[in-house]
Amino acid sequence: MANRSHILIVDDDADIRQVLQLLLRDDYNVSEAADGPAAIRAVTENADIDLIILDVMMPGMSGLEVCDKLRGITNAPVLFLTAKSAEKDRLSAYRSGGDDFLSKPFSHGELLAKVGSLLRRYKEYRGKPEAALAVENLEIDFATRSVKNAGVNVQLTDTEYAILEYLLHNRGTTVTTSVLYEAVWKERFLPGSGNTVMVHVLNLRRKIEDDPSNPKIIRTVWGKGYQID
Repeated sequence: MANRSHILIVDDDADIRQVLQLLLRDDYNVSEAADGPAAIRAVTENADIDLIILDVMMPGMSGLEVCDKLRGITNAPVLFLTAKSAEKDRLSAYRSGGDDFLSKPFSHGELLAKVGSLLRRYKEYRGKPEAALAVENLEIDFATRSVKNAGVNVQLTDTEYAILEYLLHNRGTTVTTSVLYEAVWKERFLPGSGNTVMVHVLNLRRKIEDDPSNPKIIRTVWGKGYQID
C-alpha cells in the first residue's frame, strides 16, 4: 500500500518493538531497528520514512545521540520513548532535535494520537505549494520547504519549520506562546508547554539568526509570545 506512511521503530527491547508493531501495522508500514547504528542505516537507505519512534535509553549510542545524527539526514519527526519524565529530560530530547516525547509506560491511545498528529503536521508542512518569502538574510521557499540563510541551505526539523512558517504567515502580529503551541503541536496548551516552545524557538534561532542572543528575525514580545516583523 504505497500511500501508507512509513514508521521506523528504534528500541533495543524486542518486546517494545513487538507491541508497537501490533499497534501500528494495521494503519502504517512499519520497520524496526534494534540500535542506533541500525537506525541511521535504515534512514539513510529509506528516504520514504515519515516518522521515527526512538527509545532514549539504549546501549552504545543513546537515542539523543541518534537523533542528533539523524537530523543531518532527514526532517522526519522524531517521537521519543523514555522511562524518564522529568522536565529536564524532555528539554534534552527537544534540544537534540526531537519533536515530541512519550513516557513509558504509555497508553495505546496517547501513542496513536501523537503518531497521527506528528504525521499530519509533517505531511502538511512538507507539501504546501506556496510562494517564497525573504526576511533579513533568510529565504523561505514554501513549495520546496527549503530555507536558506545568506544563500546557504539551513537544515530545520519538521517542528522548527512549522514554527517558522506559522510565524511568517502571521507576520507583523504577536503570536502568543499558547496559540503557537496549539497550532504547531496540535495539542491543548498545558503548564510546561511554554518551555517546549521556548526550547524549539531557541534551536530555530541558532540556525537562522546571525546572532541568536540578539535575534532580528524572530522577536520575543515579553509576556506575550513571538513575532516576525
